[in-house]
Amino acid sequence: MTGRLLQMSGVVVDLIYDVEEVPRAGDEAIVTGFAIAPGGGFNAMVAARRGGMSVCYGGAIGTGPFAQIVADGLNAETIACLRRPDPGRDQGCCTVMIDRAGERTFVASDGAEGHITETDLARIDFSAFDWTLLSGYALHYAGSRDTLTAWLRDGANVARLVFDPSPIAARLDRAALGSALERAEWVSANRQEAADLTGETDAAAAARVLAHGRSGGAVVRDGAAGCLVATAEGCTRVAGFRVDAIDTNGAGDTHVGSFIAALHRGGDPLEAARQANAAAALSTTKKGPATAPMPEAVARFLQDRQANLTAAG
Repeated sequence: MTGRLLQMSGVVVDLIYDVEEVPRAGDEAIVTGFAIAPGGGFNAMVAARRGGMSVCYGGAIGTGPFAQIVADGLNAETIACLRRPDPGRDQGCCTVMIDRAGERTFVASDGAEGHITETDLARIDFSAFDWTLLSGYALHYAGSRDTLTAWLRDGANVARLVFDPSPIAARLDRAALGSALERAEWVSANRQEAADLTGETDAAAAARVLAHGRSGGAVVRDGAAGCLVATAEGCTRVAGFRVDAIDTNGAGDTHVGSFIAALHRGGDPLEAARQANAAAALSTTKKGPATAPMPEAVARFLQDRQANLTAAG
């Protein structure tokens, strides 16, 4: 059965600069390439959609040139937007600098996607979804934080919430963060975010803390090393895959969206994490923030890796 995912985090427009290196204060970057594409919450939605889910966007689309880029991107991926356009704001944007090693650096400002009201929420039928995805960015923006915090505390129809705290985890409002952590069935964070949330520098310890008391658990993403999956049954490292990465922008989002889709299909967190590791690895071998592979490509990749291991053994 096709699962239905509701994304409540905003989509922005990425202004993507390929640079020799991120400049120091007062210096200028040497730019070798430039592109504009939908980013932010778009990336995880694309990964889940390509993973076979029906996906809807509960955030806002504004009015203006950036908003049109977002609308076109959603339409191309067959992702429905559930809210009316914001007539007074354009979409927010994020300057993304990708250095020679493929690492990304962000400078972002919100727009229409950073605003939501109780009236906006009332127009969404939350009971129609199997999963809900929320990132820390949505709880950071002043125009959406209080409304979403109240929704997390009071909403009866927040289906199987997956919370991605995002790189600004350490700076989130404590009440808003607490509401998301209390409601989440799964938390998916990278190693630094997990440490910021728990105070644990050991990734496995952080994963166990984040998983405590959840019906699902926690995933701590660890780049090429894979991830740790913690549930009530214990904590397991799921190995990653070494690839020739050229662009890590959106890899974490790919992991989150792919994990949800694979978990819905199969129900086994460890296998879902293995598939998400493969999808995230493949996504870094292409330029662009929304480069999640199709399930067939993930399956071929895993088969090839297994064949190579068998031949080597």
